[in-house]
Amino acid sequence: MKTAEWMTLFKDYLVAVRQYSTHTATAYQSDVLDFARFCEREDLGELNQASKRTAKFYMSELNSHYPAQTVIRKVSALRAYFYFLIDQEEIKKHPFLEVTLPKRPRVTPEFLYDDDVKKMFAAIDQTTPKGMRDYTCLFMLYSSGLRVSELVGLTLKDIDVSERLIKVHGKGGKDRLVPLSKDMKALLEQYYLIARPAFVKKKRHTKVFVNQKGDPLTPGGVRYILKEIMRVSASFLNVTPHMLRHTFASHLIKKGADLRSVQELLGHAHLSSTQMYTHIAKDDMIDKYQAAHPRGKKE
Repeated sequence: MKTAEWMTLFKDYLVAVRQYSTHTATAYQSDVLDFARFCEREDLGELNQASKRTAKFYMSELNSHYPAQTVIRKVSALRAYFYFLIDQEEIKKHPFLEVTLPKRPRVTPEFLYDDDVKKMFAAIDQTTPKGMRDYTCLFMLYSSGLRVSELVGLTLKDIDVSERLIKVHGKGGKDRLVPLSKDMKALLEQYYLIARPAFVKKKRHTKVFVNQKGDPLTPGGVRYILKEIMRVSASFLNVTPHMLRHTFASHLIKKGADLRSVQELLGHAHLSSTQMYTHIAKDDMIDKYQAAHPRGKKE
């Protein structure tokens, strides 16, 4: 079987069996093809016949050209691919199991301060259907900590307004329940009554958030909304949907929420993913100490 055929099967496997998003599956496919081109360029044989020695050569190549985070991602793709080949009984030994990965750098997530959040929402004109839609959409990102893909994937039946619960369809096909705040409940009721019908009209679909043509809103559409709002507010911040998710989590941690609860709300598979927000809370505590204590600035 040719490499192109294996790539098609691999992508289908990631989406259907591993339940990865199409975007992630395409990225993994691209990473595997990069390795195939390396093997061809260096005359190291066929992709599916790669050895541990070939894997070590490739790791040397990756480490000299890419940051640690990118190397880790590319190796994750290759490990998934060769596990797939083992499942298909194409190979018996996994070439990338024993390679040493670089240390993952500690990344402090970008988030907004309270004043930034207030300015952002103050810049939205809620008297128009578009403004109602923008405000409701972004407030849900901020108040519920959803990923942008989860937000645009919501259907009308996923939100129980009366019980104030959202059923979120997360990564890997894992669903979770996220509470709906009283403010969010009021915004949704207004959005359902006025803004959504003004856009949807006779179109028949059940997605909660829609664009001005009445079609389902896309992640790119949400990013565009944010960009325009920041332009109107004359802010120099480059705010992304994921930054609102970080803001949600960091504000909860600062207010004393426990890590396990935040982990569940965010849909993190591992607590280590949530622990990065504790650094924000620690830094904030140090800043407040230095500002308030008479000798703080000297310490």
